[in-house]
Amino acid sequence: MTLKNAVEKKEYIIKNIVTDDEELNAFLFSLGCYSGETITVVSHLKSGCVVSVKDGRYNIDDQLAEAIAI
Repeated sequence: MTLKNAVEKKEYIIKNIVTDDEELNAFLFSLGCYSGETITVVSHLKSGCVVSVKDGRYNIDDQLAEAIAI
């Protein structure tokens, strides 16, 4: 299951980040988004979703939401 299909306001644990882009992996890691970390979908938007990781909220697009397996 990916973040795109996640239920709002439910806490999930990130299982894997499925991307071949090392720069994207480094960016997600800097946000605190990596395997074993908890993540919550605050709301779904037309072209993405708002997620809460650690103490921050971030707006991510559908392509990135599809890359994060929970």
